Amino acid sequence: MTDSLIVTGMTLAYLLMVLWVGLRARGQSSSSLEGYVAGGRHVGVVILFFILGAEIFSAFAFLGAPGWAYQHGSPAFYILAYLGLMPIAIWVMGPRVAELGRRRGYLTQADMIADHYRSKGLGVFAGLIGVVALLPYLTIQIAGAGLLFQAATDGLVPFWLGAFLAFVVVAAYVFCSGLSGIGWTNLVQGIMMIAIAWFLGLAVSERLYGGVGEMFARLQVEMPQYLTMPGATGMGWGAFSTAILISAFGGSMWPHLFMKFYSADSGRSLRKVSVFYPLYAYLLVPLMFIGFAGILAFADSPLERADTVLLKIVMDVADFSPWVIGLMLSGALAAAMSTGANLAHTAAVVLTRDVLGTTVMRQASDAQAVNVTRWSVLGLSLVAYVIALFNPASLVLLLLGAYGLIVQLMPMVMGALFFPRLKRASVMAGAALGSLVFLFFQFLVDSPFGWHPGVWGLCLNLAAIAVWQSVSASTPQQDNATA
Repeated sequence: MTDSLIVTGMTLAYLLMVLWVGLRARGQSSSSLEGYVAGGRHVGVVILFFILGAEIFSAFAFLGAPGWAYQHGSPAFYILAYLGLMPIAIWVMGPRVAELGRRRGYLTQADMIADHYRSKGLGVFAGLIGVVALLPYLTIQIAGAGLLFQAATDGLVPFWLGAFLAFVVVAAYVFCSGLSGIGWTNLVQGIMMIAIAWFLGLAVSERLYGGVGEMFARLQVEMPQYLTMPGATGMGWGAFSTAILISAFGGSMWPHLFMKFYSADSGRSLRKVSVFYPLYAYLLVPLMFIGFAGILAFADSPLERADTVLLKIVMDVADFSPWVIGLMLSGALAAAMSTGANLAHTAAVVLTRDVLGTTVMRQASDAQAVNVTRWSVLGLSLVAYVIALFNPASLVLLLLGAYGLIVQLMPMVMGALFFPRLKRASVMAGAALGSLVFLFFQFLVDSPFGWHPGVWGLCLNLAAIAVWQSVSASTPQQDNATA
């Protein structure tokens, strides 16, 4: 049996196992909209911990993060910095969102926005931004799966087929089981990816350099520019700091985060999750070790694509057995698929409930809404798969772009939760202007000072709100508050 066949066989066995777990999780609650979307609002601490962790640690963790460390060096630590801020968002917003959702029947982020500001149009607007931002995030997972398959099987499973296999498995159990399938598969895959990440990170540095300390000591002597800011490629403090801010603020605005808040059995459970959340984030540390190991390993022949550094190290440099490579591929696929399931589920719910449900499906029954949501999972996953076939050049840049768009919802969300005096027209104008400014600097003109384009969008967003609120301060208006 060739090495490629061993790796492929192990990975296919893993995919079948995940599919079995996901399908077995289907229960009676999945037949109702609240059950399919929010698990009946009785998800406990353990499942919440793995669901919320899996939403952050995706194909980006096994490919993008090591690639960023390999390409830039110390600027990659922006990832750990923003993840240290995420528990604050869970602690502050989670219980409030869960309580409002339970009391008022919210299932999506846009439900809360539309109800608070008494505007279905604003809910549709927020839903559209959510779907547009979620699609590239989902594309990352499918593209990552294809890249993993192609490299780890030495081309036996090509990119298009590897991405397709992951797409089919995820879409199948999300279609059938909804949040219940996501929760149980994320539990299995979360344990697996944490164990494999730490094994690989420590084993690679030990095998190649005699340990983590020895590896960094050698880097300090031979290539010290990778250990200081602005790093080897000149990522300055402005770009570094704004990447942290946009990732932290944007990460707390993802629609799938709110849907998991709604699913919690209590606000107390969410606060417990926020306390233990950094333990999940800790898995990025060993994966970044592999990126730094690649700096030395490929000093004479740099990689064309930084995202492949983990694959190249494990397969070509460290000379692991095919059984270890099979485990590596399964762990990386666990990261991609666990996040992909959450994203496909959320994008389908947002499209059906927030966009279609307030327009062409206003009279739809609960059963019809569940059915359309299921098929939307397949449709949106297929769109992301087609985009993934173009093989995006950088998973990190694609992710940062998605964060820059979703963060424009922050003022209107904060208004709905904590600042009831913010007016509907002002937050609508702010989000629209912020999104346009972000897209302008992201795709048409270089961002000033090298800052993340999302920061400029958010600044103009807040400025527009401030101006609008000031101009309309003397105009009588009904209170937007819902609580």
